[in-house]
Amino acid sequence: MTPNTPLNVLFLCTHNSARSILAEALLNHMGKGRFQAYSAGSSPRENQRPNPLGLKTLENAGISTEGLHSKSWDFFATPDAPHMDLVITVCDNAAGEVCPYWPGQPATAHWGYADPSAVEGSDEQRLEAFRQTLHLIHRRLEIFINLPLNSLDKMGLEQSARELART
Repeated sequence: MTPNTPLNVLFLCTHNSARSILAEALLNHMGKGRFQAYSAGSSPRENQRPNPLGLKTLENAGISTEGLHSKSWDFFATPDAPHMDLVITVCDNAAGEVCPYWPGQPATAHWGYADPSAVEGSDEQRLEAFRQTLHLIHRRLEIFINLPLNSLDKMGLEQSARELART
């Protein structure tokens, strides 16, 4: 990885409405310009939007939601798309799908999280599921952003990101 160039990270999920959105916003917040995070879905529904409870969770945590929107992963497979250094699936469904060809063949990893939008119950219980998911993503990203990225090649980045799946 080159110094002074942000590491581009793409978080993937099926619909791009909850986990991948949380991860994108959180890494951009925590990374302080050292990272440029994006998110996308393998099959977002027509007119898909980020889950309102996810946006509320981010706002309650003091994390910007500006510019967050659901989109297909096809957007990032085009020649003029930002070059990704690392692609991380955050749901088991997306991890099992055949991904498009990513220009530059970025490192890949899978960090599985339970879907907070699938939790049933009161609004407070559902909001708590989003808070817990944000907390789990935060714990992993806290380690990730402190890796010696400038000294890692693509293989080292991939290995480090994959090892974090065990934390």
